[in-house]
Amino acid sequence: MTEVIMPKMGDAMEEGVLVEWLAEDGQKVKSGQVIGTIQTDKATLELESPASGVFGGVLVKAGATVPVGIPIAAILAEGEKLPKNWGKDALTSKEAPSPKEEAAPVQAHSSLAEAPAANASTQRVKASPLAKKIAEELGVPIALVHGTGPGGRIVEQDVRAAASVATPAGTRLLATPSKEDRVVSLNRIRKITADRTAQSKQQVPHFYVGVDVDVENLLDLKDQLDEEGVGKVSVNDFVIRASALALRKMPGVNASFQGDSILEYGAVNIGLAVALEDGLTLPVLHNADSLPIRQIAERSRELALKARENRLTPDELSGSTFSISNMGMLNVDDFSAIINQPNAAILAVSTASRKVVPSDTEEDAVEIRTLMRITGSFDHRVVDGAIGARFMNVLRDYLQNPIRLIV
Repeated sequence: MTEVIMPKMGDAMEEGVLVEWLAEDGQKVKSGQVIGTIQTDKATLELESPASGVFGGVLVKAGATVPVGIPIAAILAEGEKLPKNWGKDALTSKEAPSPKEEAAPVQAHSSLAEAPAANASTQRVKASPLAKKIAEELGVPIALVHGTGPGGRIVEQDVRAAASVATPAGTRLLATPSKEDRVVSLNRIRKITADRTAQSKQQVPHFYVGVDVDVENLLDLKDQLDEEGVGKVSVNDFVIRASALALRKMPGVNASFQGDSILEYGAVNIGLAVALEDGLTLPVLHNADSLPIRQIAERSRELALKARENRLTPDELSGSTFSISNMGMLNVDDFSAIINQPNAAILAVSTASRKVVPSDTEEDAVEIRTLMRITGSFDHRVVDGAIGARFMNVLRDYLQNPIRLIV
C-alpha cells in the first residue's frame, strides 16, 4: 500500500485544502495520474497519484484543510485490503462544509447549453474553484456550461464565454450592480496573503530606496530585438536580467535573516509577482543570473501563463531569493512593495513615462526623456542603508546601459 499524503508544495506551506477528488473509490490509477486538486496559499495545483494501483481509503472530504504530510487516501495493489486501523492515527483535518451537489454540464455547440437543468441534476459538476466563483459573480448557471478543460472540466474561460451568450429568454447573463454593502469572504490565497504581509511588516524592519531610470536606450534595444522576429522581449525581462546580475555582483542582498546569522544564497532565484483573480502568486525563475535575456523572456511568460492556469509545480513556487513586483502596466508613478519573507529585498517597478529633465549636453536647458521609477524595499537586519543605495545604483546602471544585459 502507498499512502497519498498532503504534499508540501512551497517553502512556507504548512497545510492545504483538498478542493476535490478526481478519482473514485476502487478506480484503477497509474503513477502520476491526477487524482485530485489542492489549493495552497499561492495556487490551485493538481494532486498526482504516487503509485499505480487501486485508489481508495479516502480519509478527508472535499473542502477539508489538512496539514502537510498527513495521509488523505491510499493506493492499493490488486487484491490488497486496507489495514484494519487505517487512518485512525491521522491528525484530524479542519473540514469545511461539504460542497452541495451541482448539476453536470450539458454538452452543446455553444459555451452555454440550452437544455433543462433537471436533465443534469444527478451528477456533480466538474469545475475549477475559480470557474465556480466567476459563475456565481456573473449569475451563470454552471450546470449548463460546457467545459473545455481536461476531461470536460469547466474552467474560467468557459464561464466567461457562457456569460456572453443570450439565454432562451433573450436576456444576457450579466451581474446586476448593487449599491448595498456586501461582505466578501476571503479565499484561502487572500487569507494567507493577509497573514504573510502583515507578519512581514510587523517583523521585518523595512527601509526603501527609490531611483529614476532613464530607459530611452533600453526601449531602443528592445525594439531592435523585437524586430529580429525571434520573440518578444519585455521591459520586465530586462529588469529581471539586470536584477540577477546586480545580485550576483552584490551577494549580500541575495540573502535572508537567520536569527543569529545571515544566509547568502549561492543561487539567484527571482520570484515574479503575478496577479490572479483569486489573489497574488509568486512563481520563481530559478538560476536567473545564468539565463540570457531571450530565455528569461520565454521562461517568465511561461511561468505567468502557468500561474493564471493553475498549472505551477511545487518547484516553480518555491526557492525565491529575491522578488520583483511590476505594476508598470497599471499606470502608476511610484509604489513600494512588501518584502516576501524570507527574502531580504523586493523590487517595485513603476510605469515608464515621458518627463522633463535637465539636459546633459546644454547648460540651463531641458529635454524630454522616458523615465521609470524603481524602488527597493530592504530588510535592515540584512542590508544596511548604504548597501541598499549602492545596489539600486548598480541596478540603474545596468538598465541605463542595456547592451551589457545581452552580451
